[in-house]
Amino acid sequence: MRTVIVFNHPYKGSFCNAILESTIKGLKKGGHEVNLIHLDKDDFNPVMTQDDLKGFINKQAVDPKVKEYQRQLEKAQYLIFIFPIWWELMPALTKGFIDKVIFPGIAYDYKENGLGMKPLFKNLEGITMITTMNTPGIAYRLLFGNAIKKAMLMGTFWKMGYKKRKWISMNMVKQASESKRKNWLVKLEKRFAKEGL
Repeated sequence: MRTVIVFNHPYKGSFCNAILESTIKGLKKGGHEVNLIHLDKDDFNPVMTQDDLKGFINKQAVDPKVKEYQRQLEKAQYLIFIFPIWWELMPALTKGFIDKVIFPGIAYDYKENGLGMKPLFKNLEGITMITTMNTPGIAYRLLFGNAIKKAMLMGTFWKMGYKKRKWISMNMVKQASESKRKNWLVKLEKRFAKEGL
């Protein structure tokens, strides 16, 4: 399966990078083709400029990097996002990716009756989001209303009509022991190698 990973973390020694390595290792063991979009290394500009917005309205991207990303997503059968949760939401590069790359006429279009959206990435079978945070899971759900789930899996991909969506949340990472972190990584690798997407 052709899998695109959209990765966002600027620090090479981060736990997100360890997650990325385990995910890629598992996918390759499972026989999947992996294409990595590393937003930090790509120097992706997340800011929606006036020209970008005109392109968005006209359904024609102007940023060459955005065009490249869109071509990769059009071929993808599965999409994985890996990023940390900062101040209850995604970092700026991930938000910019959603704003600038998930275009009408490319990722989705509006239904003929104007009520709702329909997906246009015809090959895309599902989306998985893997996140890290230092907040306890129960506090994130009860106090912050699962903000990232609402923004990404519901407010973006569910709204566009993509049915298969998963969220793997690793909570209280800073407080987790080394053995717990290693266990998380082993489970991730096994998940993508054996259980499929």
